[in-house]
Amino acid sequence: MQTHLLGYPRIGSNRELKKACENYWSGKIVLDELLEVGKTIVHSNWNLQKEAGIDLIPCNDFSYYDQVLDMTLTVGAIPERYQEIAFKKSEPDLYFAMARGFQKDGLDITAMEMTKWFDTNYHYIVPEFQKNQEFRLFSNKIIQEFISAKQAGINAKPVIIGLLTYLLLGKEKEEGFDKLDLAQNLLPVYIQILKELENHGAEYIQFDEPFLALDLNEKAKKTYQLIYTEIRKQFPNLKFILATYFDGLKDNLSLAASLPVDVLHIDLVRAPEQLDEALQAIPQTLSLSLGIVDGRNIWKNDFETSLQFIEKAIHAIGSERVFIAPSCSLLHSPFDLDSEKNEDILSPEIKQWLAFAKQKVYEIVALKKLASGKADYQALQQYAENKKAIDARKTSTLIHNQQVKDRVEVTTEDDAKRNNPFSTRKEEQQKVLQLPMFPTTTIGSFPQTKEVRTWRSKFKKGELTAAQYDDLLKKETERTIRWQEEIGIDVLVHGEFERNDMVEYFGEQLEGFAFTQNGWVQSYGSRCVKPPVIYGDVHRPHPMTVYWSQYAQSLTQKWVKGMLTGPVTILQWSFVRDDQPRSLTCQQIALAIRDEVNDLEKAGIRIIQIDEPAIREGLPLRKSEWQQYLEWAVEAFRISASGVEDTTQIHTHMCYSEFNDIIQNIADMDADVITIECSRSQMELLQAFADFKYPNEIGPGVYDIHSPRVPSKEEMIYLLQKAQAVIPAQQLWVNPDCGLKTRHWDETEKALIAMVEASREAAAAYVLQES
Repeated sequence: MQTHLLGYPRIGSNRELKKACENYWSGKIVLDELLEVGKTIVHSNWNLQKEAGIDLIPCNDFSYYDQVLDMTLTVGAIPERYQEIAFKKSEPDLYFAMARGFQKDGLDITAMEMTKWFDTNYHYIVPEFQKNQEFRLFSNKIIQEFISAKQAGINAKPVIIGLLTYLLLGKEKEEGFDKLDLAQNLLPVYIQILKELENHGAEYIQFDEPFLALDLNEKAKKTYQLIYTEIRKQFPNLKFILATYFDGLKDNLSLAASLPVDVLHIDLVRAPEQLDEALQAIPQTLSLSLGIVDGRNIWKNDFETSLQFIEKAIHAIGSERVFIAPSCSLLHSPFDLDSEKNEDILSPEIKQWLAFAKQKVYEIVALKKLASGKADYQALQQYAENKKAIDARKTSTLIHNQQVKDRVEVTTEDDAKRNNPFSTRKEEQQKVLQLPMFPTTTIGSFPQTKEVRTWRSKFKKGELTAAQYDDLLKKETERTIRWQEEIGIDVLVHGEFERNDMVEYFGEQLEGFAFTQNGWVQSYGSRCVKPPVIYGDVHRPHPMTVYWSQYAQSLTQKWVKGMLTGPVTILQWSFVRDDQPRSLTCQQIALAIRDEVNDLEKAGIRIIQIDEPAIREGLPLRKSEWQQYLEWAVEAFRISASGVEDTTQIHTHMCYSEFNDIIQNIADMDADVITIECSRSQMELLQAFADFKYPNEIGPGVYDIHSPRVPSKEEMIYLLQKAQAVIPAQQLWVNPDCGLKTRHWDETEKALIAMVEASREAAAAYVLQES
């Protein structure tokens, strides 16, 4: 048996990469200093795995921003608008410009589109493809990292995004061709990469092909056969690991088993039932990698269950054909549970149930020893401790709350319905709200400056009293309210300066959640989040946001939105308990949010936003399983939103999503206003709403907040014109793509002033046209 990882977290044990990237972008450090931080993290990761006893250690799993963007640069798929940067700037500056946009030295270039990595909260940079596009080896990162690993004495296994998955992750930027048609153009670059790696002594190569766990058409299946047959013909001696994850292979099992590779990796956390089918389907020439340690959650592995899987595989195909691994890359796991030292934050009882990335490495090694019959004292002790922790969690009194269970039982269909349809509500709301054409608002958060973060840190350390902290936040909130009034925004927000994170903030006030000090995972680029841990039944013991919403509303005659995170997003962006259905946990959260919505209404808040940026992200990878998920996800949102009067306007917000195939379900959510991210896709996403004749109001984002670039008023007017071409003007709102928490005040002020001016000009043009 051999052990291996599909990938390891790259942000560093103390988020060193985040800090170094942001310092480089702001000019505080030079490129060599940034590269040194990256090198240190990479070597530390390798040495940790080597010392633990991992047999095949991944390389090229590290990235300064995103692994898909790395591949885009590697194969030279650089959009034409970056050619001048490619000529004038260094490779890293070109790379970051593609991710973040570029606006200096007389150049003004938009960033590439970003979207979710399958059903995770990780974002990747979307490749852009043109008809008959040519590719070339542009970046040598893959080869250089393998050479570095070899020089460091690491038995390295280069990790490469598979050719088909890379193409399928991208987007055609002109009509009249299928991106799969580019496979033969791209193949020579992959062959060149593999030749370089073989020449430098590579033995194993991992191709990540998660699309094999999705629905594939016949053309894609045929292309898989052609590409991998050609690769094998060129490299008879290299050993290829084909990595699939996030779901079972199902109807693609025979295809995956027939490809000329040496090892097939399957995800037995998401799809444990596929082991029996895989053992029967694979030929004698194919080894099987068992993804038995959960790469996406933080619960300890159940050794007893995993050993049953391993023993079944050994009995069927022999130990020499069995590999042991996590289900997917550990990119989605926090770094190290040993860094959780504050028992006031994470109790010892809950901590004993958890395993972060470092601990998962040792779980893999222990399982190999236990399954091989060569367990040493350390492995046997680890087995005993594992069984004790698993049993303790099953019987813990922390987990269950009968009142919560009873409330879920008595919830009815009527709890998920507004009093009247949208057409009636719209008239009632306009009588109260008196909003203009093209009303302007923001998505919720405003920049969390260094000062705001410092106040929070000092308050947590006891260096500021609650009263002092409250006073500082009130002053920042008032300043933000006054500024929004000054520039003419129609519906204000309080800025969310009291909030650390849009999920963690709520989790801290809900029962059934636990927290970490250092449980950070990468969301995109330098953006890291610290997901809460849902370990038990969820309920709301007291109001969570009423105090700040009510305070902000008291400062102004304009309407201030109450800002909440929706139940599906809280579920998706937390580490969720695995001892009951996710749908049940989501319903518990929905009832807690419903209580908060009702309290906000009682406090005089007439516009309430319940953000659901993760609702599409939660879709199962196979369309045949969508409907069941969408039924309980939409119902959860409606339960949270439906306890208010017709005059209260409910908003929701959604991130990077292709809406065409779930537009009916979005309409079923019945939010009065939906705001969506549209600017990077140049309003392409709106076509789904237009084709569907979406009846409610829509706020398509008119500028990209994930880039420091400040768009002009003219750009925003252009996007609004594109929006008006497909959506009736009476339905349109004007807003940024997303919250402004990660931006700086100077760029925020310039962009929002331009946004308000764009809205007014659009409204004036509409009035003129109608007259």
